[in-house]
Amino acid sequence: MANANATGLSALDMKCVETIRFLAMDGVQAANSGHPGMPMGMAAAAYALWMRHLRFNPADPKWLNRDRFILSAGHGSMLLYSLLHLCGFDLPLDELKQFRQWGSKTPGHPEYGHTPGVEVTTGPLGQGISNGVGMAIAQKYLAARYNKDGFPIFDYKIYVIAGDGCLQEGVSGEASSLAGHLGLDNLIVIYDDNGITIDGETHLSFTEDVAKRYEAYGWNVHTVGGDGHNIAELDRVLEIAKKPNGRPTLIKFRSHIGFGSPNFQDTHTAHGAPLGVEECKLIKKNAGWDPETTFVVPEEVVAHMGKAKEKGARLQKEYEALFAKYAQAYPQEAKEIMDALAGRLPIEIEPLLPKFEAGTSVATRQASGKTLDALMPHLPLVIGGSADLTPSNNTRFKGATDFQKNNLTGRYIRYGVREHAMAAIMNGMAVSGLIRPYGGTFMVFSDYMRGALRVACLSKYPTIFVFTHDTIGLGEDGPTHQPVEHLASLRAIPNLLVIRPADANETAQAWKYTLEHRDQPIALALTRQGIPVLDQSKYASASNLVKGAYVLIKDANPDVLLLGAGSEVHIALQAREILAAEGIRSQVVSMPCWELFERQPAAYKESVIPSSIKARVGVEAGVRMGWDRWIGPWGEFVGMSTFGVSAPYKVCYKNFGITPEAVAAAAKKSLSAAK
Repeated sequence: MANANATGLSALDMKCVETIRFLAMDGVQAANSGHPGMPMGMAAAAYALWMRHLRFNPADPKWLNRDRFILSAGHGSMLLYSLLHLCGFDLPLDELKQFRQWGSKTPGHPEYGHTPGVEVTTGPLGQGISNGVGMAIAQKYLAARYNKDGFPIFDYKIYVIAGDGCLQEGVSGEASSLAGHLGLDNLIVIYDDNGITIDGETHLSFTEDVAKRYEAYGWNVHTVGGDGHNIAELDRVLEIAKKPNGRPTLIKFRSHIGFGSPNFQDTHTAHGAPLGVEECKLIKKNAGWDPETTFVVPEEVVAHMGKAKEKGARLQKEYEALFAKYAQAYPQEAKEIMDALAGRLPIEIEPLLPKFEAGTSVATRQASGKTLDALMPHLPLVIGGSADLTPSNNTRFKGATDFQKNNLTGRYIRYGVREHAMAAIMNGMAVSGLIRPYGGTFMVFSDYMRGALRVACLSKYPTIFVFTHDTIGLGEDGPTHQPVEHLASLRAIPNLLVIRPADANETAQAWKYTLEHRDQPIALALTRQGIPVLDQSKYASASNLVKGAYVLIKDANPDVLLLGAGSEVHIALQAREILAAEGIRSQVVSMPCWELFERQPAAYKESVIPSSIKARVGVEAGVRMGWDRWIGPWGEFVGMSTFGVSAPYKVCYKNFGITPEAVAAAAKKSLSAAK
């Protein structure tokens, strides 16, 4: 064992480190699955970080000014669970014994909202460190807006433990590059440099100089050598990193995966499989522990690490006293903070929504931009951005200034051509509890965001994804940029609301709903091409968007239902006129959000799509997938079954047969089949 004097760890510290290490090892062994190696290798570093540097209160995991800790290498979750338990969070030892079991609070990878003290969902590598960039942006903005002389209301730091896998994933490179550009010196990443991945030693595929890469990104980089117990040096560089210095910090910390295992230390075997009962016994025996016992927490460890509760309670009490004085001195700012924490918006949105003139032609991306122009000056905790498509996405509102290292009160983020990082960074901002982020790109590039998008849905982060250029309607850019399968793909993700408005007024209502609800992520699907603004004296009000689907124009006794979403609702309306000329009665339904429609009472859904009307047509410039549940066995679909073509958008619609005439013909075919 390493010498305590040289390492900065006392005998009691080492007992705590061994407890963390053995709890992690026992949890994986009990589950007969998991990743013991990383927790064993990083136990000393994590212990020192949590006990000597991290500010938190186990009794209130959501304390506003706590430091944030992210285990980006989420496969090492037993490291985090062991720390949470030992530091006094509401995570009993029995939960550690139920690691990876149904109903436990200790799933295989950390899940936001599931386990007290888990700040973000991690496991898909690279997501956590990228979330950390978003958290750092959020803290910088909040501090710039609210901190006053003598009142450091927001001065927390973001700490991350990341591994080789995190730093190999492209998303971490995108996010780290932006972090360096923005000078996020409140972000400190400890890189677990253990030289091992699932395949074996990292030199099989990863031989770059990580330190030089991060220096090139604009980070401060420190290297801590040794066997994973050089805590004196780690403490020293952490103290340096915590001081304002204008750059994020990467600490390259040398560790040994599976530390203490006679047969598996420094091997890929220790990465992702239990070490075996006999190996666990041998490890404990070599450390002077009883090899026949499991999940042991010595009394001296309980007493020592339990002090985190006392320290946390004191820190929070001091903060609350400070905030009380702040509220007296700056009541408006304090009210903004408290309202945001409670989910209250500072304004009534409806009176501020723009009204669009019937008969004019407005692309829904443009309507979105005008809506943001009207609302954003009144919503200081909503922050926008785009992945280098600002003029196309219409996401930058009038009066906006860019968030930059010299303008930390800016409310618009230039993410650069970094779609995946944008999504992951927004997720990190969204868990601040105060800030609501939105960011735009073309819908086809949602493919590049998929990992972060899925985690947002799993975790129910209130992230807002703005996807413009939503169909072949973008035209000449051609099939590489024309999404056809993407609407179906997005709708398939659990917990994602996909809202595809039919005109400018529906778009305004979509933003109203989005900003008034923060219980899950929302994706807005918006057109490049102009589409007519519907006359709300002739058609049902766009405010019905909140129900997900509604009868746009009713018929007392329809023969056929015409169901559309987005820009194709207008094709359905034109098809209705063709059918009427032939004596066929039809009813048009706008379906901007299937997920919201599914939530409506059965009676309402029946009133919109009556089961007695068997003849139905669905029309959307995307693939058919998902439409059959609405159009039924006798329904027809007018849409895409191939990729698009580079041509003017009207030519695309015509040649792909997405026309009023095609919808009318499909209606007659469905009528015939339903008889």
